[in-house]
Amino acid sequence: MVLSLTVASCAGSGDGGAASAGAPTPAATSPSPSSPTSPSPTRTYPLSTEPRTIPAVREHQAARGPGWKPGGGSAVVLAEGSGALADEGRLLAGELGTGYRGEAAARPGDVELALDPKQGGGAESYTVTTRGNRVRIAGPAEAGVFYGTRTVKQALRSGGTVPEGTVTDAPAKPQRGLHLDIARKFFDAGWIEARLREMADLKMNQLALHFSDDQAFRIESSSHPEIVSDPHLTKAEVRRIIALANSLHITVIPEIDSPGHLGAVLRAYPDLQLRSAQGNARQGAIDISKPASARLIDELLREYAALFPGGYFHVGADEYQALTVSDPATSFPQLAAAARQRYGPDGTVQDLAEGWLNDRAATVRSTRKKAKAWNDGFFADSAVTPDKTIEAEYWTGKEIGARPPTAYLAEGRPVVNLNDEYLYYVLGEPNDFTYPTGERIYEQWTPRVLRGTTPVAARYDRQILGGRFAVWCDLANAQTTAQVAEGIRMPLNATSQKLWDAGEPPLSWPQFQSLARQLD
Repeated sequence: MVLSLTVASCAGSGDGGAASAGAPTPAATSPSPSSPTSPSPTRTYPLSTEPRTIPAVREHQAARGPGWKPGGGSAVVLAEGSGALADEGRLLAGELGTGYRGEAAARPGDVELALDPKQGGGAESYTVTTRGNRVRIAGPAEAGVFYGTRTVKQALRSGGTVPEGTVTDAPAKPQRGLHLDIARKFFDAGWIEARLREMADLKMNQLALHFSDDQAFRIESSSHPEIVSDPHLTKAEVRRIIALANSLHITVIPEIDSPGHLGAVLRAYPDLQLRSAQGNARQGAIDISKPASARLIDELLREYAALFPGGYFHVGADEYQALTVSDPATSFPQLAAAARQRYGPDGTVQDLAEGWLNDRAATVRSTRKKAKAWNDGFFADSAVTPDKTIEAEYWTGKEIGARPPTAYLAEGRPVVNLNDEYLYYVLGEPNDFTYPTGERIYEQWTPRVLRGTTPVAARYDRQILGGRFAVWCDLANAQTTAQVAEGIRMPLNATSQKLWDAGEPPLSWPQFQSLARQLD
């Protein structure tokens, strides 16, 4: 059915519709010579289609009308009481090339941003309402309104107009992001900031920085400058990165992995290196039987907790070399002795490692942050229970004593998906890794596919908080930073789609690729 809209004049109507791009040609009616009151010209519009965005909007109520695009007098304005959206408003005005009037009444041609605490759907939800040659972006919190501005920006780029009607949108998962190894390969501040801008347009909200490993320690330290490698990020650069991330509603998560992956730190503290009964040093492993080891790592955790204001700190806990041998107690008698001293005659090296994880998580909690740790730092047969508040970041099922994801979920533990089958971009493709493709993520992966290719049961969906696509630089020179940026572009696009809405994507993979090119 076609709906005819009667308007008062042929051109320059008050709603600005005649100037809109893509508007149908008016169906003019010739005046009757015998009637002084001839019908006015009419326009007909088909029902609008949803805006073409990545990730796709989850709901669009279609309407008839020309949609909206910026015109000569357009401006971004803030609704009364929405002054907290000034940064979002100025950013959008700059991107669209419009004016910015702050808190002011919306006029025809304007985009209005509004905070509406009564609007349901959560802090990251939003609506975009387009009618009468105006757009209103509203949400209960700043993050949701910001995501609405991303939808408007992408709709204009992909279709030339913001379609008439109402978008109602919110993410399926609260954690959506990128995990970046800057320890093995240095990525400068400008490169990281460029990724933040790309992530923001994809409605991602986390960037984790793995900045300490065997190869290097990549952020300036005031408490222990002796451990810092060159090149590295200065604290001023990190603050600049964080400021940009905050403006884009992205949380930057620091990661200092321990008790393994500490080679760069241990080069300055060789007396804390873990050694076997034969005196052989274990790469990257700190001796957790020594109180000085805990003091050193806690000093670093506190220093960087003060630098990174977000609510998370990743404490690692994976691949501790003492637990990769057949008999840890015999190979590392000092660890076995410390375990018995702390946990009684039946205490094990595994118990000691689990206690280390709990202690580091407690240090992080004392700074008002929540701890994250890799899944292979949680042990099934340990007498020590990992603190229930630590989020398990599930990446592998290949470790010694590997447990399936359901073991963590059945304990009631929150889990984040970093499935190395789909989400690990490992430079040089060592150890049977292959570069992940956006197509495979888009067509096969969902947040419930935590290990391998098989999803866990739907009843666990609420415990899976989201996921991150991870870049690991095992063979650092295998790609340049520019090649990494290009290599992860489509996988990031696909990951963002599946974390925003894990259902069947609305576009085929070739259509999705084409849209991504349009939005670049």
